[in-house]
Amino acid sequence: MAERSLRGTNLSALSMETDENVVLSERRITRYVCENKHISELPFSVEADVPPVWECRCGQEAKLVDGPEPEGKPTKPARTHWDMLLERRSVPELEELLAERLDLLRTSRGEKPKKSKA
Repeated sequence: MAERSLRGTNLSALSMETDENVVLSERRITRYVCENKHISELPFSVEADVPPVWECRCGQEAKLVDGPEPEGKPTKPARTHWDMLLERRSVPELEELLAERLDLLRTSRGEKPKKSKA
């Protein structure tokens, strides 16, 4: 019998408690504006730290109105494959490896390998 009375209720997602005797903390409305002039008004607790940047509904960063300028994160320059290769080998070593691989490729094709400069 108990199974039938709970059928159809979403016990995992809904709370059976009421909002009686619940005291909410003080709130303040915080405004954010993005480059597309979209305004987002969000309630934050008075005690909460308000972030200087919020993601707008259009996907861009919205800045806090009358707030501090957001701090830029230091970015590293992108390391390319060439940069990583130069960390492991010198240019003369790379030239020698290239000559070896070209000779190997030419012999597999049936061509005569060229003599190296060294």
